[in-house]
Amino acid sequence: MDKIRVAVVDDHDMVRKGLLAYLVTEPGIEIVGEGASGKAAIELARKEMPDVMLMDLLMEDGTGIDATREIVKFHPNCKIIIITSYYDDEQVFPAIEAGAYSYLLKTARAEDIILAIEKAVRNEPVIEPKVASKMMNRFRTPARLPHDELTDREIEVLMCLGDGLTNQEISDELFIGVKTVKTHVSNILSKLDVADRTQAAIYANRHGILRGKEKK
Repeated sequence: MDKIRVAVVDDHDMVRKGLLAYLVTEPGIEIVGEGASGKAAIELARKEMPDVMLMDLLMEDGTGIDATREIVKFHPNCKIIIITSYYDDEQVFPAIEAGAYSYLLKTARAEDIILAIEKAVRNEPVIEPKVASKMMNRFRTPARLPHDELTDREIEVLMCLGDGLTNQEISDELFIGVKTVKTHVSNILSKLDVADRTQAAIYANRHGILRGKEKK
């Protein structure tokens, strides 16, 4: 069986050398290079075309996210495993969206990293539990629609627009001044990103936001 060709990129010498020292003892792994920056990661990927690349996120001369995005363009078969100390939303989701295959924390055990490498070549991604939890929560959160940003009063005005009422009629209906109605209409058009009250009325009807019906 061919050995798994692995490259390691991390700007912390101790971390990089530690990973390399452990990986070199694995009979099924061949180290094909190391780097200390995002730019070095890209150059290394172009030169060696590794099967797997272990990569840090925050480095000098380009981030791991930028490097990942570039590498998967010319070497889509390279499985990039992020190994980092960060698992906040600002790092996790951009890394996954950029093309990272697996996501581990630097607190992972050495054997877990080896297992992630072996799984990567079998097309089995490995996601740190804390990161997986964040991803699941993100998918569970229903997508917000433009009208979810409207206030209760703006919803009432939108319902009236959906019924084709004029500003004066809305004023009479809701017992508010015409000037206040105009302000609400302006806010509604902005939040719904529509050009005029006719488009707002169409939006209201399309989404069932009508008087006598619950907001959807």
